[in-house]
Amino acid sequence: MEADDIDIKKIRRENSGKRKKIASENTQHDAASHYTDNPVIISAKDITKSFRMGRTNLRVLKGVDVQVHRGQFMAITGSSGSGKSTLLHLLGGLDRPDTGMVEFNGCNIADYSAGKLNKYRNKNVGFVFQFYHLLDELTVLENILLPVMASAGTIAWLAKSSKAKKAAMDLLELVGLADRAKQKSYQLSGGERQRVAIARALINKPDIILADEPTGNLDSKTGNGILNLFEDLNRAGQTIIMVTHDELIAHRTHNVVKLVDGKIE
Repeated sequence: MEADDIDIKKIRRENSGKRKKIASENTQHDAASHYTDNPVIISAKDITKSFRMGRTNLRVLKGVDVQVHRGQFMAITGSSGSGKSTLLHLLGGLDRPDTGMVEFNGCNIADYSAGKLNKYRNKNVGFVFQFYHLLDELTVLENILLPVMASAGTIAWLAKSSKAKKAAMDLLELVGLADRAKQKSYQLSGGERQRVAIARALINKPDIILADEPTGNLDSKTGNGILNLFEDLNRAGQTIIMVTHDELIAHRTHNVVKLVDGKIE
């Protein structure tokens, strides 16, 4: 299912009332039989990445291969410094590998022009970070609209602003914060801020959500609510790649990729 086909209203209806308890193994089995029939949407092929630390060349990724199917919910795990976030940033086009390639729908993103790479980061992928990265001076609604505004000029924004605001309000209802639209982000709790960040990541209907430790700054109850939301989105067709250090969280996804010393274990 394409990201554009995700039915926000349907998710909202299904989430009304009490959530049904589904055994984790059954959820994973049903999901696995679904996504493996879909084409590969993004892949990393033998990628390496190093960083200069003074006179030392720190090798973080040492030949990583991974592929993700459309509609898959994948977790990337590993200890601190294993290269999890570095891999996620490379998949999202925030950085370039030293060698190897990242392919999106079969195309090497290193071949993209600067404009096409910006479009990829703005429209094809949506980012969710551990520390939210919301702008305190903006309202909740304005924070969600930022990716739309960034991709449109002044005239284009005037033409699409009403539709974009309606889409943002729909997303706020989806994440349970419709009544907070006019509040400033600093007035929200950590869990509420992360829900706003997820809504912002979804506003341009991305093909892939890239989530870097989305529950790492939250208590277990609040983090569980964020994971429930990700599961709902994935069941509606959203592809999600999530970095986490928590094995229990990781095993709520379809499959787990573990990085050890810069390589897939």
